Amino acid sequence: MSGGALKFRLLAADGAARRGEITTSRGTIRTPAFMPVGTAASVKAIYPGQVRELGADIVLGNTYHLMLRPGAERIAALGGLHRFMNWPYPILTDSGGFQVMSLAKLRNLDERGVTFQSHLDGATYDLTPERSIEIQTLLGADIVMQLDECVALPASEAEIARAMELSLVWAERCRAAFGRRDDAALFGIVQGGDIERLRLLSAAALVDMDLPGYAIGGLAVGEPQATMLRVLEATAPALPADRPRYLMGVGTPDDLLAAIARGVDMFDCVMPTRNARHGIAFTRHGKINLKNARHADDPRPLEEARDCPAARDYSRAYLHHLVKAGEMLGAMLLTWNNLHYYQDLMAGAREAITAGRFADYSADARAGWAAGDLAPRP
Repeated sequence: MSGGALKFRLLAADGAARRGEITTSRGTIRTPAFMPVGTAASVKAIYPGQVRELGADIVLGNTYHLMLRPGAERIAALGGLHRFMNWPYPILTDSGGFQVMSLAKLRNLDERGVTFQSHLDGATYDLTPERSIEIQTLLGADIVMQLDECVALPASEAEIARAMELSLVWAERCRAAFGRRDDAALFGIVQGGDIERLRLLSAAALVDMDLPGYAIGGLAVGEPQATMLRVLEATAPALPADRPRYLMGVGTPDDLLAAIARGVDMFDCVMPTRNARHGIAFTRHGKINLKNARHADDPRPLEEARDCPAARDYSRAYLHHLVKAGEMLGAMLLTWNNLHYYQDLMAGAREAITAGRFADYSADARAGWAAGDLAPRP
């Protein structure tokens, strides 16, 4: 399927799980894909070159935060976001819609758009669908997201329906503002909370817009995993099979495997980087909290067999020390480990789908997490 600046090709399927390629002018994105989050033009605590070496084909930037600082016009004058952050590969920018929810106390919302009070200095900013597209265009994003309203769950059906309908109005306005372009692709965002009927209405309206890609938003916002998966099972089949499907803001390694099994191609989440800054390592043995005293005298690495220096070449005792001492190197090493683990999980998923053994791959991963690998107590 071609979407001007974006082409999606399905390479293999195993049940609902899909392996594919998204081709853009700045490179190919292998799917299933995990996109590290570079909120403020930086994936925290790691160099851009390292992010690429770990296997990331694309990163995510945040429209709201870059609008506030340093400003989209300034980034455009400096050559665009790719040059600004020294990442010459594909970039997806979210629209600012998540901040409509997360910064609810600092904004006013109506059909025209959102007025924000900056969390940095209190200055007022307007974010309309048209301005969101303008900002993302100034940044030079390869994949541009429509502005939407994301509702925290649980919420009433009336509130979920109102936000879903508003998001569809904004999608049409974003499509008109985006126009016909060969340098970027616009994705729509399916909303509808945890109500399958509303999800299907949203999906049908967006599919009628014939967009080059579709995201599923408004999940992992307070609902149980079982609810998220139920919504995915209803929504993913309603989206075109020849377009990429992006589950926004998700999630844990288990979430990723479960969503891939239900037909999702793309993910982003701050979890691997944020957890690293709080002393949490993701491994094949599950999460390891390096703050715990049991690691203080443990000479073992996180994972000796994994091809990642951060996992292989530093003892748990040393990582524990860095975390407890608040040393920046601790966050850097754990970020390196965590992003390597996430990219390794995606690479393994792609291989397993091609081999027709994705269910076995997922079961093996979950068995490893369940078995754990606790260090002996001192």
